Amino acid sequence: MDQIQLPKNVTRIQEDELFNFSCHPKVDCFTNCCRQLELALTPYDVLRLKQETKLDSSNFLATYVIQEQEAEDAFPRFYLTMVDDGQASCVFVAETGCTVYPGRPGACRTYPMGRAVIRQTDNSMEEFFVLLKESHCNGFQEKDEQTAVKYSKGQGLKEYNLFNDKVAILLQHDKIRHGMQLTKAQTEYFVLALYDLDNFRKQLNDGNLPNQNQYSANKDTYKDDEQLLLFGIEWLQGVLFNS
Repeated sequence: MDQIQLPKNVTRIQEDELFNFSCHPKVDCFTNCCRQLELALTPYDVLRLKQETKLDSSNFLATYVIQEQEAEDAFPRFYLTMVDDGQASCVFVAETGCTVYPGRPGACRTYPMGRAVIRQTDNSMEEFFVLLKESHCNGFQEKDEQTAVKYSKGQGLKEYNLFNDKVAILLQHDKIRHGMQLTKAQTEYFVLALYDLDNFRKQLNDGNLPNQNQYSANKDTYKDDEQLLLFGIEWLQGVLFNS
């Protein structure tokens, strides 16, 4: 990890390293970080946002999400749509702030930090943190002292990190690292189980998915979004990697 080249405005920090930062409506750059951005969405981001907007997953994806995949990408990528207002503003930002704040994405919670994880051979995840200092952000002038651990806790990142780390085990699987490309059917299962949870639930209840009975889940598991996502990650291990 020490060999990773970071941009000049990004600094590696230790989990207990102090920095000053706070964001609130009285900071004059408030909501500037919600504009001119490309916001990638994790499966857990979509889960929380579709709950917050009270949309089922298929409608949420169709309304608010852009799916992209380059030829060299093993997996599709998902981005939140932006408003065509000349500032590429987040679709959920208003003058008063974030309109889906309780369900805001993990990247929004983490900012101005960044967190990355690298899968180890035993499937444990080694994490490291960085601090991003952008010219438009005046939050660093606030007096609130933070550390990566304190800030993460205050932003409610525990569950986000838990789910993201489990998904990272799929994304960083040895077969993927060695160049495996998904079939069309495998890609569809990836999208279904991780991003289109309500449709995934329906297909599980209808018994339409391969090998679903090989895993420890029941109708009660299917009712809970978080448990369903955990099941989907486990199920994909078998569908994608025969494991």
